[in-house]
Amino acid sequence: MRKIMQWVLAATLVCGASVLTSCKTSSTASTDKAGAAKVEHTELIRTSQSWDGVELPDYLKGRPELVAVKYVFPAGQKLGWHHHPVMNYGILIQGELTIIGQDGKEKTVHEGEPVVEMVNTIHHGENRGSKPVILYMFYLSQKGLPLAVQHPEIPLK
Repeated sequence: MRKIMQWVLAATLVCGASVLTSCKTSSTASTDKAGAAKVEHTELIRTSQSWDGVELPDYLKGRPELVAVKYVFPAGQKLGWHHHPVMNYGILIQGELTIIGQDGKEKTVHEGEPVVEMVNTIHHGENRGSKPVILYMFYLSQKGLPLAVQHPEIPLK
């Protein structure tokens, strides 16, 4: 069962990255001997750690629920403090998003870059740029689990 879950996780990561790569990048397609275009691919990330260097947890037991979400954050927008109870990763299509951990650690994700979010660690995000952020995220969840848990009791500065 564990090998099946690892395969599902790997397939999800590869498929999500491949779809998003084709959305963002424009590359010259190569052709085979008959002149037909060949599919090109670029691996954007392969990791078992979130952006802050912490190891990701073991995959959940049970039937997976895969969720893809497109987020658009206006310029100057700050997201409230929250944590993700499930693994998630994505790619920033437009703009720059700065992610701040409760410990003060920061990471700025730039256009075209992948990001692996923290799991069960409180953090928030800010669009400090002048244009909207467009971010596609893929969640490896289970039915009934929230994608994020908000922490409104923690004030934003």
